[in-house]
Amino acid sequence: MFRPLFVYIGARYTRAKRRNHFVSFISLTSMIGLALGVVVMIVVLSVMNGFDREMRNRVLGMVPHATIESPTPIDDWQALAAKAQATPGVAAVAPFTQMQGLLTHDGQVQKVLLNGIEPAREDKVSIIDAFIREGKLADLAPGQFGIMIGDKAASKLGVKVGDKVTFVAPEVAVTPAGVFPRMKRFTVTGVFHVGAGEIDGYLGITNLEDLGRLHRWKPGQVQGIRLKFDDLFQAPRLAWQLAQQLGDNYYARDWTRTHGNLYQAIRMEKNMIGLLLLLIVAVAAFNIISTLVMVVNDKRGDIAILRTLGMTPRQIMGVFMVQGTVIGVVGVAVGAALGILAALNVSRAIAGLEHLIGHKFLNPDVYFIDYIPSQVMAEDIYLVCGAALILSFFATLYPAWRAARTQPAEALRYE
Repeated sequence: MFRPLFVYIGARYTRAKRRNHFVSFISLTSMIGLALGVVVMIVVLSVMNGFDREMRNRVLGMVPHATIESPTPIDDWQALAAKAQATPGVAAVAPFTQMQGLLTHDGQVQKVLLNGIEPAREDKVSIIDAFIREGKLADLAPGQFGIMIGDKAASKLGVKVGDKVTFVAPEVAVTPAGVFPRMKRFTVTGVFHVGAGEIDGYLGITNLEDLGRLHRWKPGQVQGIRLKFDDLFQAPRLAWQLAQQLGDNYYARDWTRTHGNLYQAIRMEKNMIGLLLLLIVAVAAFNIISTLVMVVNDKRGDIAILRTLGMTPRQIMGVFMVQGTVIGVVGVAVGAALGILAALNVSRAIAGLEHLIGHKFLNPDVYFIDYIPSQVMAEDIYLVCGAALILSFFATLYPAWRAARTQPAEALRYE
């Protein structure tokens, strides 16, 4: 197979044993540094992708994409739901009612947001079914005052399925005996675990009719309807348009108001961390400059001989560009392979380390996800490897240019 002379010599220089072992060591460390930089970039970007995915699939799968509400209870929510369902882009609709308060059991207190649902419709707008550990949504029958809570809340209250908890509403009832808080006994019918601290700890699910009674509303009245869109990023625009069509008595709220800042923060952090880590790759890539400068000094005699045999300065420059590029390609290839392997196993590795040392790195009381997720994306791999290869290539230009300027007579004077 035909290969240009400068490619052949550059490849030979890369794999040949050098007289100067220090130069060989520097070349190896440049390759290792480049590989480690690529590994770190791939792993960190995959973890950020994992947080982005979990935010969209778990948290935004549990909270409404958007809601249509009214200042007063809605009587005919079925007609409202039919109009919303006919809107292009709306995937599913379900009624809901909410109420904040406290859950108490055996002296333990936990704040809670009670979400009244219609069990038959809820699985169309929420992913709660996929995370139920005990019980099922069908157990939330009207009139039974059942409640489903997250495992974090259940652990704090010390309850399990079948136990009774007391819900304390943020209202008072005036009786002849005085003023007392409104309370209602609920039966725990299920426990779920989403992996998001704010959901597992503070969300309670009950039947729509039961929560309406607690509000003292008429039968059939609800707070609003919950919307699920084909594209959640279209939720602000489509929800606002639907509210405008329904009239002045209705207003829309979407996920960007409740979790939008968190989602944007994750995306911004990914970009900023990627940029900072790229600087690490740049430092490793530019180590190739020092390697090639030493190689050029070590090969001055060889360069002079090649020049006297007829090689042009451009071909001499090509020899060392090939050598530096080979170092970069090998380092990037090794780094990409190790990075992908590490990114695919980082979740299990961190979970094993947490189990070993008995410490949770992501406290669910602080972070919205209590484990390290990871998602390897091909475009990130291409971007990281491409950037590293480009930096490696540019790092070869100056040493190769210096080699091309070597004068044969001067180089051979002391040989």
